[in-house]
Amino acid sequence: MPARLIFLGTTKQLKNSAGIVLQTNKTQLHIDPGAGAIARASQMGIDTKRTTALLVSHAHIAHCSDVNAAVAEMSYSGIDRKGILISNSTLIKGVGEEIPYLTMYHKNSLEKVIILNQDDKIAVEDVEIHPLKAIHQDPNAMGFRIMTSEFVLSYSGDTRYSSELISQYRDSDILLLNVAEPFGETSSSNLTSEDAVKLILQVMPKLTIITHFGEKMLKANPMNEAREIQRLTGIQTIAARDRLIITPTSYSELPQKKLNVFTLPKMMPMDEIKKEEIVPEEPNEIKELRGILQQQINQ
Repeated sequence: MPARLIFLGTTKQLKNSAGIVLQTNKTQLHIDPGAGAIARASQMGIDTKRTTALLVSHAHIAHCSDVNAAVAEMSYSGIDRKGILISNSTLIKGVGEEIPYLTMYHKNSLEKVIILNQDDKIAVEDVEIHPLKAIHQDPNAMGFRIMTSEFVLSYSGDTRYSSELISQYRDSDILLLNVAEPFGETSSSNLTSEDAVKLILQVMPKLTIITHFGEKMLKANPMNEAREIQRLTGIQTIAARDRLIITPTSYSELPQKKLNVFTLPKMMPMDEIKKEEIVPEEPNEIKELRGILQQQINQ
């Protein structure tokens, strides 16, 4: 079965922050299981009891509110001690006056609990996971670099822009960026569309996916923001939406190839998924735009 990237929830609002599932031949990873993660996964035909590992980027409720429920699913409510949780120390140990979000009961239900530190790397079945630096309110926030035999995906988690981030994203086939704010906005803790452009021009992935949209981004329309990001960078950019399924291996660096994207309408059976093709648009005056943006980055 080809790898699949499944978007359960794509906004910062709690009702739509259920996270992302990555399925490979041997592994099912649930990234940032926020509110409604288990219910939404069930609606989409995903067996959460088969999740291999949970990856939690930081201990904010939109990213981890369902982590204990997800552990209960993996371990049959603690009857079968299994599954792996990979996260930062805030979620597992707490920080300052914040108590750990993971309960002791659920911690003891897992086969392994791993706190990722900088320069660590973890092998889980057929994938390798590295932590990525993130600059956010949670001082231990991180992203994840997920390496499979077929592609490398770098997930930013929640972070503000910094030139420090660029080197760790290099050689990524897919950039999965939490872009909370649209063009024209600024943020001290999250990426904006303009920040995404800066990162993409430095990293030059084969594909960029933006997700985790804030209120202003939703009003601006994430699809329009993605189109403008693509126009400015020349890199195919997709705005994720709830129930979107992408097959990463169907994307090729050859221009004539197309990216296969599957949209799962509400409560539709898995065998009725419709396929649509997204053909990259040819950007206008792309070299000139890159030159201007590169000058801004270097200033």
